Amino acid sequence: MATQAPATRPANPRFSSGPCAKPPTFSLDKLSDAPLGRSHRASLGKAKLKEAIETTREILGIPADYRIGIVPASDTGAYEMAMWNLLGERPVEMLAWESFGSGWVTDAVKQLKLDAKVTTADYGQIVDFEGVDFNNDVCFTWNGTTSGVRIPNRDSIPAERSGLTLCDATSAAFAMDLPWDRLDATTFSWQKVLGGEAAHGILILSPRAVERLESYTPAWPLPKIFRLTKGGKLIEGIFEGATINTPSMLCVEDYLQSLAWAKSVGGLQGLIARADANTKAVTQFVEAHEWIDFLAEDVATRSNTSVCLKFTDSRIQDGAAFAKAVAKRLEAEGVALDIGGYRDAPPGLRIWCGATVETSDVEALMPWLAYAFELELSGQQAAA
Repeated sequence: MATQAPATRPANPRFSSGPCAKPPTFSLDKLSDAPLGRSHRASLGKAKLKEAIETTREILGIPADYRIGIVPASDTGAYEMAMWNLLGERPVEMLAWESFGSGWVTDAVKQLKLDAKVTTADYGQIVDFEGVDFNNDVCFTWNGTTSGVRIPNRDSIPAERSGLTLCDATSAAFAMDLPWDRLDATTFSWQKVLGGEAAHGILILSPRAVERLESYTPAWPLPKIFRLTKGGKLIEGIFEGATINTPSMLCVEDYLQSLAWAKSVGGLQGLIARADANTKAVTQFVEAHEWIDFLAEDVATRSNTSVCLKFTDSRIQDGAAFAKAVAKRLEAEGVALDIGGYRDAPPGLRIWCGATVETSDVEALMPWLAYAFELELSGQQAAA
């Protein structure tokens, strides 16, 4: 076993799955145009918010008749807002194959007290979409951030359906080509693929979702921060830059800079290509080493952002302790920060491969994985 440290280190060791690495061109100086100390209701503030909405539409290819709103509380706030406003009109199916999807199940069943059909899959697997009735409302994550498992293709969701689809796309937007004709309420946060700052979410509504909002009133009371309609009509201002609560204009400026960077690398297709290249670097390493594998069992469902790995060597005595030790050693070496697997997931590592990460950094990290693995395994055997 080689125990000599690799000669090359990642220039940026930030591989956290959220908040994620800033764009490579990020600089605090670029935020100097933020209208600090000004009302977000002033013309300048509203113009910045409107620009963020319309540039998001441009890059993601969101149809012109879809509404895009900036809402509070990150992806969580956006997805809760969708569930609380839209669900309850018809039967509901909840799909989950990792912790965040399971959290939406809990909220729908225990908080909204819906008699929902719940379909789950173990970490590394995905539910059988053939058994889902899309004449019901269906809630799911597009990409399981804590499992590294994503929906394999657009055809998993039928174009013709009576129910609404509520999609948590927080670790998919800007790295995967989302089929907007199959999605009715879609949410994400700025701090994932574009490396933005936390606390702000995006809620995207199809015309079908808007029709539901204007024709259906939920049985439960809606907190002020969740209300999307007034007098039975959509509050259009929310989707034109008049946010429900006060946004951070510094965060808005940061998001605008991230969007500008996204356009500079080729827009959505450029972002996807960068994430795919990062994942390819991990794939090549995994294929060359028999002691490590992807948590996702089917290559068709393998994420290109939150890449989750597991150790498969039979000599490892305590998987959780071993994975934690490897992650700790990599952090101590300053080559990978925050790559331990999610606390509810099987023991392993989680490497963010989204577009803001440079492929050269992923490539430089891979030999360090082997180095840390070999040292920890040697230490374990010596202690036995």
